[in-house]
Amino acid sequence: MAREQWKSELGFLFAAVGSAIGLGNIWRFSYMAYEHGGGAFLIPYLTALLSAGIPLLILEYAIGHERIGSAPLAYAKISRRWEWLGWWPVCFVMFGIILYYSVVIAWCLDYFFYSFSLAWGKDPNDFFFNRFLRVSQSPGELGEIRTPILYALVFVWFVTWWVVYRGVQRGIELANKILMPTLLFLTAVLVFWSLTLDGAWIGLQAYVTPDFSKLSDPKVWIDAYSQIFFTLSLAFGIMIAYASYLPERANISGNALLTAFINCGYSLFAGIGVFAVLGFMATAEGKPLAEVVSKSIGLAFVAYPKALSLMPGGNLFGAVFFLCLVVAGLSSAVSIVEAFISAVVDKFCTPRGPLVTAVSVAGFLGSVIFASRAGLLWLDIVDHFLTHYGLVIVGIFECVVIGWLFDLPMLRHHINRISSFQLGVYWEVLIKGFVPLALMIIILGDLYQDITHPYGNYSWTALILIGRDWLLFNLALAVFLASRPWRTENHRHPGRGMIP
Repeated sequence: MAREQWKSELGFLFAAVGSAIGLGNIWRFSYMAYEHGGGAFLIPYLTALLSAGIPLLILEYAIGHERIGSAPLAYAKISRRWEWLGWWPVCFVMFGIILYYSVVIAWCLDYFFYSFSLAWGKDPNDFFFNRFLRVSQSPGELGEIRTPILYALVFVWFVTWWVVYRGVQRGIELANKILMPTLLFLTAVLVFWSLTLDGAWIGLQAYVTPDFSKLSDPKVWIDAYSQIFFTLSLAFGIMIAYASYLPERANISGNALLTAFINCGYSLFAGIGVFAVLGFMATAEGKPLAEVVSKSIGLAFVAYPKALSLMPGGNLFGAVFFLCLVVAGLSSAVSIVEAFISAVVDKFCTPRGPLVTAVSVAGFLGSVIFASRAGLLWLDIVDHFLTHYGLVIVGIFECVVIGWLFDLPMLRHHINRISSFQLGVYWEVLIKGFVPLALMIIILGDLYQDITHPYGNYSWTALILIGRDWLLFNLALAVFLASRPWRTENHRHPGRGMIP
């Protein structure tokens, strides 16, 4: 069957940016800056962007475009023995990350409606953990399914299904052309509104004033590289699939630069609004800014709701804020499902419509466990193992396989032949040496921490059965899918990569 293509490179850019910009851009980045020295965090953050984020993003765009395929097809065209490496990330993001990510979007949707009446009352912390989530004491105590979350989850999966079902041009491209400008407009409203609040300047000072003493802490640098890696959707298989829908003449390096800078620029811009609100909250409560937020997830669902209860027009401000989170989340959810759909269609020639429906129903059913009373605990464990180990291991293998076992100079020539920004040999050095080394340091640091102090003080049983085994199950699924015979001839055809 003929492979779909983006209607325009602008459509591709919107979709790539839509995948990259997610919930973490609004609260995770801001919390990291808050925790790691304010303006000083921008030094390791931008260093990580330039030395690892952009080079790896260019690599994923290039391999998807040059091999003309989703992640499994791209790796199969390099060598059939590496096909599993393409399946593993699309499996654990489809049957892992999207399952709990969709539940977090559902939380945001519920809070969008709660904002109009400020339903959390005077104690947002108690409301979120004890009344809304009703968090159980341990991961083993699943408890009942929280119906407000379940209803919102139905909506999230319906929208995701509808967009992906309509295909690349009429679904994903069109949706992102609407969602991304909408998100940027809503974020701008929030930022400029927040700057009018009393105490906003206190928050902004904390945001831009660097505490350089923090830069001596290795954890700050590891967190910066981790944030860049995750925020650009690297090693998800998404960017490889999206680049495979580009026409033969496509500005690979230019689009990668635009995607990276728009994504990170959005994080910096949204951070202005977040810190301005934190400054307002500190002023209203007469507390130091350092005492306003205790954890990342609390920034969105505890600290912000508390601030909304204190500010004039807080209900409308809150509705816009949580609508921003819903829009950002949906654009990323669509990209995750598409990465898996693209892979299955490439290999098994499965009709797209029924496949999208079946996968969406399975995704919804898999998400339900995260809507239980133990859902937050399961989310915490699964997220830690998939993002801190799964994605990083895939990133390391990606650099080794493409950098050392594939013809990297040929790939660089392919990029330079069609791109506006020309790459030098330094790019090959980063891919073959620096990026895998940085990822190795991240994973070894996490492994040391988890062995010496069990993550989140959970029991080893919970960590092994929920976290480790979830990752291994998806690895087994990837190996199984890779071992199946191809029902298309796609894997037999080389990529574009013809050197003139």
